Amino acid sequence: MNRCVKLMVAALACCLAAPTLAAEKVAPVRMGCGIMTFDTVPGWGLGEDGKSIIGPTHGGVVVDKAGNIYTSADMGVFVFSPDGKLVRRFVGDDYTRLHDIEIREEGDAEFIYGARNAAAEGIKFHAETGDIVLRLKFPEESGLKLTAFSPTAITVAPNGDIFLSDGYASNHIFKFDKAGKYLKHFGTKGNDLKQFNTAHGMTLDTRYDPPRLLICDRNHEPKGRLLHYDLEGNYIEEVITGLGMPTSAAVQGDYVSVPDLHGRVVILDKSNTIMAVLGHNADPAKRVNYGVPQDQWIEGVFSGTHGSYWDKDGNLYVQDWNVSGRIMKLVRVK
Repeated sequence: MNRCVKLMVAALACCLAAPTLAAEKVAPVRMGCGIMTFDTVPGWGLGEDGKSIIGPTHGGVVVDKAGNIYTSADMGVFVFSPDGKLVRRFVGDDYTRLHDIEIREEGDAEFIYGARNAAAEGIKFHAETGDIVLRLKFPEESGLKLTAFSPTAITVAPNGDIFLSDGYASNHIFKFDKAGKYLKHFGTKGNDLKQFNTAHGMTLDTRYDPPRLLICDRNHEPKGRLLHYDLEGNYIEEVITGLGMPTSAAVQGDYVSVPDLHGRVVILDKSNTIMAVLGHNADPAKRVNYGVPQDQWIEGVFSGTHGSYWDKDGNLYVQDWNVSGRIMKLVRVK
């Protein structure tokens, strides 16, 4: 652990002395420790002029089987090649404000599932063409009388069942079959052990057999936590507490990356022990801060981490909740 702390301190010192991304040349910054050591890729995903091309970000990240990186921004979904070049984009009313996205291979195609908090729906669309194939609205047949419906997270079970978290409103998690038929709901708003105080993020935790739901209870008091539920909506356990404001989770093998809105990414192993903390922001004024413009970004330091995803080589892609639109590539050091 001492070595980890030393690496973090050295990385922070380097960052604080480094120029911002607006400068012509920015050196990569090393972060993490042990097998979870990464180097940043300065300027990744920016336009030729060095400016962000995706607009404000409040979304997620996924990677397809070809290695292309999808990130959702307020105006739509942007797809990058591994070297940070824009491949395609999906913009327009159907693709705005995708707060969370997941990707799933079905047959010979891949599909993006998204939770649209502002549009009050979940959607599914073809990852290559953008064709919408499913919409999930509030299920009246649930019998619930809600004043608002604001989904923040979505994930899919191995059999195709879909889970949609109403994290910004009721904090119920709704379960649908693969065709969009309402099956059930579970959970409720509160701060007790089996309640959610902002069920903000959610994914399928494939580190276990059978897989479980891994849910980010972002505003649980006194600090955020992760929870496990089975695929029938039954509480299993608290996974870890004291995480700040965990926003989402992405699993690869035995590891899970958990962005924390306080400006860091926490990596856990299968025992849910913290392996590394990446990009920690030491400035309280720049944490949980949407309004940090690009000319104030610091290489290797995050301000409001919101989404992350692994590629097949163990590299990480991280999105900040940010007014200028920030997505970063972290290359795993072998």
